[in-house]
Amino acid sequence: MARRSKRNFIATILIIALLLYGVVFWILPIFIGGLGLISSFVNSPSSSPQNISDSAVFAPPVLNIPYEATNTGQIDIKGYATPAVDVKIYVNNKLADELRASGDGSFISQQINLKFGLNEIYGKTADDQNHESLPSKVLKITFDDETPRLTIFEPEDGKVIQGERKIKVSGETEPEAKVYINGTRVVVDSEGKFSSMETLSDGENTFTTKAVDAASNTTEIIRKITFNP
Repeated sequence: MARRSKRNFIATILIIALLLYGVVFWILPIFIGGLGLISSFVNSPSSSPQNISDSAVFAPPVLNIPYEATNTGQIDIKGYATPAVDVKIYVNNKLADELRASGDGSFISQQINLKFGLNEIYGKTADDQNHESLPSKVLKITFDDETPRLTIFEPEDGKVIQGERKIKVSGETEPEAKVYINGTRVVVDSEGKFSSMETLSDGENTFTTKAVDAASNTTEIIRKITFNP
């Protein structure tokens, strides 16, 4: 009986020793590490507030060019932006002008140079630290100062007609051009051809045929026809 009690006492001592070893070398380090993590989380300084201007999202300007083609190499560009911000105007991806929007957001960029042919124009806004907005919508403007081609097939200039008061005026121009005969617009087909039946008055009749392209370049041909009843 005494021997069994002694064995139980020794076993109890061994179990207690193993428990103490586990607490000291396993559980206690984990517990201390957890406290340190919590403490660092609680006591960590709050992140410094972000500079508002660094993260600001600027609205791009709105450009107003009310045409798609022009016959002049310099144009003025009107538009609107956030009031009192800088506006940058780009032509063909090159900075063409930089100006300040007014208190109501309006601006006018004057005498912007265009190259012959197609020009792509857009704008950006920027603050005093030069943080820029995304580009505005790209506007495509064609600079063309060449007059449209115009040929009159009939009638011949100076022709004298008797009897029939109707005469055909026909010709050819560029397919995209508009044609006017004595101020009245006539139909131009896909090949640029046109024709119109006109009524003659007694004596001399003048027929002015005018072709106007998209850039408002104009070519004009005059035919004089005499009608003898």
